[in-house]
Amino acid sequence: MIPFTSLHGISMLALLTSVSGLSNGVAKLPALGYNTWNAYQCNIDQNLVLTTAKLVKSLGLQDAGYMHVNIDDCWSEKNRSASGDLVPDKVRFPNITAMTSQIHSLGLRAGIYGDSGWFTCAGYPGSFMNELRDVTQFQEWGFDYLKYDNCAIPFDDIIREGIVGKYQRMADAIASLAKTSGKKPFIFSLCEWGWSQVWLWGASMGHSWRVTGDIAPQWESLAAIINFNSFITQATDFYGHNDMDMLQLGNGGLSLDEAKSHFTAWALMKSPLLIGTNLSAITSDILGILTNKEILAINQDPVIGKSISPFRWGINPDWTSNSSFPAQYWSGPSQNGTVFMLLNTLNQPADMFFNLTESPWIRAGRQYSVRDLWSHTNNGTAVRNFTAHSVPAHGVVALLLKDAGNEPSGIFPQCSVWWQCIDKNGTHVGG
Repeated sequence: MIPFTSLHGISMLALLTSVSGLSNGVAKLPALGYNTWNAYQCNIDQNLVLTTAKLVKSLGLQDAGYMHVNIDDCWSEKNRSASGDLVPDKVRFPNITAMTSQIHSLGLRAGIYGDSGWFTCAGYPGSFMNELRDVTQFQEWGFDYLKYDNCAIPFDDIIREGIVGKYQRMADAIASLAKTSGKKPFIFSLCEWGWSQVWLWGASMGHSWRVTGDIAPQWESLAAIINFNSFITQATDFYGHNDMDMLQLGNGGLSLDEAKSHFTAWALMKSPLLIGTNLSAITSDILGILTNKEILAINQDPVIGKSISPFRWGINPDWTSNSSFPAQYWSGPSQNGTVFMLLNTLNQPADMFFNLTESPWIRAGRQYSVRDLWSHTNNGTAVRNFTAHSVPAHGVVALLLKDAGNEPSGIFPQCSVWWQCIDKNGTHVGG
């Protein structure tokens, strides 16, 4: 366990700094869609992408809000053309413009992948020193979303700038293209892996930024990402989002309870939600998780852009970094009430109890109706506290609490949390 003040050498002041997003008319809310990498890596072609786009529509994912179909690495030839242009793989992507047109005809949007260095992570041409040329091509081919990676960084005596400047080059190219073309700017997803505190500067140029390395379909990976993100939730708001990496549901390695926790945490922390599952083999259980409209409504809230945040770490002292056992008690505002996430990080079922006013979004002396966002049931009224019983190992409870008026009179003690609770005559309230 790492105390908060020494978390990866990041200062407390830096973690508590609020970040304003890039409000340039696109990506006010987190992106919802599909990305090819988790399921297929380099084994992609035009037919697979179109088949996947059709499945996004036919499976009801588009109706649930998933709009982007994004190809990842390995889509191009290994060399640029004689004139310096990127060239789609002639065999696997013989007509990339026709592909995006068919995606658009389904009412969906198309995204592409690039890299800020000499090469992509799989060894294909990167965009360093070709930023405007490349993004102009992407737009001509029909794309409007760019995932931009961080491999093959040029030598210092060539780049002569830090990581911020390397990404700023493409951000400037995107802004320049929007001005000259009259079209909306690209959605710009920075895949920088969080090595240089990207959550502090990414919002000045992009709409989302990866905060950790690549996700894996194991609980240990999810727990580590949730733990890290628990300290930087204030960096997410409208137009700018901590990207916790793609959804690993249905790729093996996670129980159904862990899959629900994965989706809930990513959605309520306002991460982009990009599916990485083979949709041809998706199970009804995983599809049900991905299309939980009550959870998605929090992620896509048009009134509140902030992430939920921990109000109590649980088994660890507050503000403790523990990659195996992250914070357990979370809350945040929404347009329809206060959202709670109770995450059982233990390896066995557990009851989870909290006083309502531990959350800063709850008013003292009020009672609250309780909506379970997974069972889709109204579960009575909570007064002062709430207990979730027998939460499964690595499982989650997601609740929406709405103010239901004053709590009943005559409840003793006068305060649910009696530390510093005092009568006007000076008498302290005790348990």
